[in-house]
Parts: sequence; structure tokens; C-alpha cells
Amino acid sequence: MIKFLKWLSVLSTIGMLFVLVGGALVTKTESGLGCGRSWPLCEGEIIPSDITFELIIELSHRLVSGTVGILVLILSILAWKYYGNVRETKFLAFMSISFLVVQGLIGAAAVVWGQSDFVLALHFGISLISFAAVFLLMIIIFEIDKKFDAQALSIDFALRRQFYLLFAYTLVVVYTGALVRHAKASLACISWPFCEPGLSPVDYSFIQWVQMGHRLAAGLLFVWVIYLFFRIYRNYKKHKVMYYGWTVALLLIILQVALGALIILTIANLYIALFHALVISVFFGLLCYFILLSSRSAQNERK
Repeated sequence: MIKFLKWLSVLSTIGMLFVLVGGALVTKTESGLGCGRSWPLCEGEIIPSDITFELIIELSHRLVSGTVGILVLILSILAWKYYGNVRETKFLAFMSISFLVVQGLIGAAAVVWGQSDFVLALHFGISLISFAAVFLLMIIIFEIDKKFDAQALSIDFALRRQFYLLFAYTLVVVYTGALVRHAKASLACISWPFCEPGLSPVDYSFIQWVQMGHRLAAGLLFVWVIYLFFRIYRNYKKHKVMYYGWTVALLLIILQVALGALIILTIANLYIALFHALVISVFFGLLCYFILLSSRSAQNERK
């Protein structure tokens, strides 16, 4: 069973990444109404008669999301049944399914009734939490036979608090990035890192404020991750999980900032924009792993 669950968890995690990137593709190509105001059918038909590019994108995203949803459901049920004794398993199984259902309902509501950009921006963040829960379930399953174990790691309270705060702040940054996509503000500012030469912030339009607000939020996240890297390097260099894990986190956030700049410089190249969404998803999953380690460390202190 453990071998089967490992394969299923890896497949589910990769599938969730496809769901996240697929959602970004739907937004970037403006394919949200590719199937009209019909859900779960497409134009009210099982097999649409009028095939368009937008329909293919939207329908593919629905099919992928549905298939991955089934995989995550099976993974959650089996993990709960066979490894529910592991402290985090039941919570993560519940989070995986519940947030996947919520993001599906928001997507369906957007198709049938329409939603504001501010509500639609929640969609990506909710999907991201579901992905992180599936990712952590995969980590736990790989830990079961002790081939990968970080249970004994001790993280001091101050650093744990930094991870918790960074988790909440990263969700804010993710939300502002999703709002940029939904408000069609990706090219609201034609230069980088500032908006436009000679343009004062008091003269910004709404979408320019959305764009620059996201840049500022992302910049602060970048600085925060660098700060934590030097802190971990100083105090946890001998702990491979901490040191190498946060080194990867730093590289991801550097890549994320570079991709953000390239989106502007390449005039919103679709592939770069999708890669941008992928990188922040992987970074968030890794950050959630540090939250898991922090939670275990706090529990060990109370024993």
C-alpha cells in the first residue's frame, strides 16, 4: 500500500500543479467563458458542436481539474484510512478535498453568474492551499518508512513565528498577483521596476495601482526571504533540511522576481507568465513544508 500511495501522492501533486497553471492559462487567454455560461457542461452540451480555441482551453482545464480531484479524493481517503495515526494526515486530507471543492465552486459560480475581479483573485489562492495540502501529504507518506525523516529538527520560537507570518504574507502577495491577472493589469506599467518614466504615483490609474501594489508586495517578500536565508545560514547551516531547503526557497523567489520583470519586458509573454505562476506555487508548497516542520518542533517542545 505504501508504494501505491507514494505513486498516487506524486501523481496528485503534479496534477495539482497542472490545475494551478491551467487556471492561470484560462485567465491569461481570457477563456473563462469558453464554454459560455454553462457548467459543468460546455455550451449545454456533452460534446460541443462549435469548437473554439477558448473552448478547448476552458474544457481542458475542467477535465484536468475533475480528474485530479478524483485522484486527490482517493489519496485523501486512503491516507486517512491507513495512516490516520500520523498527526497531520487527517487535517491535510480534509484541507486537500475541502479547498479543492471550494475552488471548483468559485470557478463554477464565475462561469454561471460572473464574479468581480476581487472575488476571482481568491480562486488561485484557494487552489494553492489545496496544492500545498496535497504536497505535504506526499511528504508525510514518504516519511512513513523513514527513508525521509525530519522529525527531530528543533526550530526556535522566533524563527517559527517568522515562518507563520511569511505564510500569511505570501498569501497576500499571491492574491495581489492573481488580481493583476484578473484586472488585466499585467501591462498597466510599461517599465520595470518603476511604472512609467516621469509618472507620479498620484497620477496612477486603478490598474497601475494594482500592478505597482503587487510589485511592492513581491519586493518585500523577496527581501524577507533573503533575510531568513542569512538567519538560517547562521544558525542552522548544519541542518541539511533547513539549509538546503531554504536555499531552494531563495532561488525560487529570485527566479520569481526575474520572471515578473520578464513579463513586462516581453510584453506579457504567455509562457513566461505561466512559468511565473508555477514558480510561486512551488515556493508556497516549500514554505508550507517549513510550517509543518515548525509545527512539529513546537509540539516537541511541549512534551
